[in-house]
Amino acid sequence: MPNHVLVPVDDSDRSTQALEFAVEEYPEATITALHILDPGDFYAATGIEGGAMANYDEIQKHHETRADTILENAKEQAAEHGVTIETERIVGGISRSIVDYADDNDVDHIVVGSHGRTGASRILLGSVAETVARRSPVPVTIVR
Repeated sequence: MPNHVLVPVDDSDRSTQALEFAVEEYPEATITALHILDPGDFYAATGIEGGAMANYDEIQKHHETRADTILENAKEQAAEHGVTIETERIVGGISRSIVDYADDNDVDHIVVGSHGRTGASRILLGSVAETVARRSPVPVTIVR
C-alpha cells in the first residue's frame, strides 16, 4: 500500500476521475494534488507576433488564480470522501515536473488521468500520461 500518492490535476474530467480513484483506493495514504503551470502557456497567451505583446505578469497571475481554483476544487472533491489532501502548484514542463516531483518528494505511487487519442496511437494514452508512465521512478496508475 502506497504511503504517498501523487495526482496531477487540471480541470479535465480525466484528472477528476484520477483523484476520485486515488481517494477511494488509498484513503490512508498522503495524497498530493499537483497542478503544473506550463510557462509555455504564458508565452503563447501573450501573442508575441509582429510586435504585439500582452502583459505577461497579468497572464501569469490569471493562470495562478485558475490553478488555485483547480486545487481548491480538488480539496473539496477529496473532502466529499472524508479525505484530506495536500496541494502543490509548481511551474515547469508538465511531464518532467510530475516525474521530478515524485522523485524529490518521496512519492511512491502516481495516479494520472489518461485521454483517448484517435488514429493509429499505440495505446489510448495522452502524451503526458504516456511520458510519466515511461519515465516515472515509481509505479503509475493510469485512469481512463
